[in-house]
Amino acid sequence: MKIALFPGSFDPITIAHVNILQRATPLFDKIVVGIGLNSSKQNFLSAEQRLQILQTVFKGYENIEIQTYEGLTVDFCRKINAKYMVRGIRSAADFEYERAIAQINQTMMPEVETILLLSKPEYSAISSTIVRDILRNHGDVSPFVPKEALGFL
Repeated sequence: MKIALFPGSFDPITIAHVNILQRATPLFDKIVVGIGLNSSKQNFLSAEQRLQILQTVFKGYENIEIQTYEGLTVDFCRKINAKYMVRGIRSAADFEYERAIAQINQTMMPEVETILLLSKPEYSAISSTIVRDILRNHGDVSPFVPKEALGFL
């Protein structure tokens, strides 16, 4: 069984995340969306809120499972038996960052391959950071998040 992990903070999830996941879905038997929990990071949404939002957004997707995890992403890959990690990239800067992480992960767990999917051009400016800023300033995030997430935000 080809299992992939799509890790991230998803604070909040954006339409760019959804697009990457929809495009990755046919490539694997199962994709675990891993909500990484980092106690040293100040989150906008709680872990429970993010879990609820993602479960709502991906309800009906047979091969997508949502889980939270703490610690090293490669350790979570071991736990769920994932041999692939899916990451989205929007820019050259994203590529350089993701390349470095993938190389470190490859050293720590050589059996895991990182698959980088390019963001569609219309989503390349969308990030959770920007969406959080819009939310904090009471702006309209509806063009940037899945409609299923709006009720939570």
